[in-house]
Amino acid sequence: MEKRALLKEKQQQALKGGGEKRIAAQHKKGKLSARERLQLLMDEGSFEEIGMLVTHRCRDFGMDKEVYPGDGVITGYGTVNGRLVYVYSQDFTVFGGSLSETHAQKIVKIMDLAMQNGAPVIGLNDSGGARIQEGVVSLGGYADIFYRNVKASGVVPQISAILGPCAGGAVYSPAITDFILMAENTSYMFVTGPNVVKTVTHENVTSEELGGAHTHASKSGVTHFACANEVACIDNIKSLLSYMPQNCEEDAPVYDYEDADESRPALDNIIPDNPNQPYDIKEVIEEVVDTDSFLEVHKEYAESIVVGFARIGGRSIGIVANQPAFLAGVLDNNSSRKGARFVRFCDAFNIPLLVLVDVPGFLPGTDQEWNGIIVNGAKLLYALSEATVPKVTVITRKAYGGAYDVMNSKHIGADLNYAWPTAEIAVMGAKGAAEIIFKKEIAEAEDPQQKLKEKEAEYIDKFANPYAAAAKGYVDEVIIPSDTRSKLIKGYKMLENKVVTMPKRKHGNIPL
Repeated sequence: MEKRALLKEKQQQALKGGGEKRIAAQHKKGKLSARERLQLLMDEGSFEEIGMLVTHRCRDFGMDKEVYPGDGVITGYGTVNGRLVYVYSQDFTVFGGSLSETHAQKIVKIMDLAMQNGAPVIGLNDSGGARIQEGVVSLGGYADIFYRNVKASGVVPQISAILGPCAGGAVYSPAITDFILMAENTSYMFVTGPNVVKTVTHENVTSEELGGAHTHASKSGVTHFACANEVACIDNIKSLLSYMPQNCEEDAPVYDYEDADESRPALDNIIPDNPNQPYDIKEVIEEVVDTDSFLEVHKEYAESIVVGFARIGGRSIGIVANQPAFLAGVLDNNSSRKGARFVRFCDAFNIPLLVLVDVPGFLPGTDQEWNGIIVNGAKLLYALSEATVPKVTVITRKAYGGAYDVMNSKHIGADLNYAWPTAEIAVMGAKGAAEIIFKKEIAEAEDPQQKLKEKEAEYIDKFANPYAAAAKGYVDEVIIPSDTRSKLIKGYKMLENKVVTMPKRKHGNIPL
């Protein structure tokens, strides 16, 4: 009995983390404890802890007098909505959640198990960084984790929730994972903190301004989801997982769906008569996907393109769509990178793609050129060309110039290309084209402005429609907008067993 009592005592000590006072301090900051987060995330009674009694090995700087079972991180496995996941939850109440040699080894063990057994890894990050008392072994621990992040990339989904500080080298593990979520007002990420920034650049900036959830959701694009609080963040993780397979060799779960009237009459009137008038592509998305199934990713970043997950007929898809309501839906540096990253995730995990096209071209200007629009635009082109999952394109309105090619055209491997009657597929807009093609005629006319209008109308009649592309087979079918959902359900059903044989190679060289 004494041995059992000793075990129970050690277990109770581990469950307390850094103690009630430190847990209370977490709550005062609006943060949950590491174990409370796990209780919210995992199915009730499913969590199995691994390494509960692990302790650090450091004996310097008085560390031998402070020993906590678990060493600042809770690791284990269980289920989320009945599906296996591996998880680690850093405990800020133990040495500020700082990463030691053994802390890192616990995380590494979880990641290795996830890869071996083909299930997602979820990291709940709340850490002050490397444990300074341990020196290089702490830095080595980070590198061990980074290495596993890279090995697991494209093998199993990896999700990082930032629920407190994440600074210095610690930021690079979440950066390698597939999705980052942050809680507003209680989490931040940066390589160098406000004090260092002030010393080096003389800028005065708060932690929230430098690396808070809103900053990374809207300015840097580092985080994919900025959540109101930790509860919302954990709910978002659960929702995100529902669109994904367990690993790269499986398909995403299919949800029950009953056939119904798939016609969507609202789509027939969604494109304005004025070709330069904006409309919201999200209204198109909501009409074509299953009700309330759209989960937008990177909502506040690079808003001229919309990406996210949805379901059509109960099956997961990834959506990439130009947004005419923001900068006319142009492709720029940020939107190109945003789209490319999302496409590559979907392709890695067998999630079919839907591309909705209304793009007037790439954003012009010195800022775009000097910041690499050539290379960044090529990233989206590369990602869609490389993708072997089912790929379907719907051109709703403009598809101009090189952006037509990039946005999943038939020429780069799209399986099905549909166009609405309002589609305009051309090298450029009618006015610019007329000014170039008919320059001499316009200049010599008695009324140049009237002649320009005539030639513009001539160009529109000839090219600003989908029929020339359809005649050449670049568009498979011109469809009535209200029939779009029905066409997509049938198309994805037809493509569900698609197989593509790729040339033998180690890997391609995407223009990073």
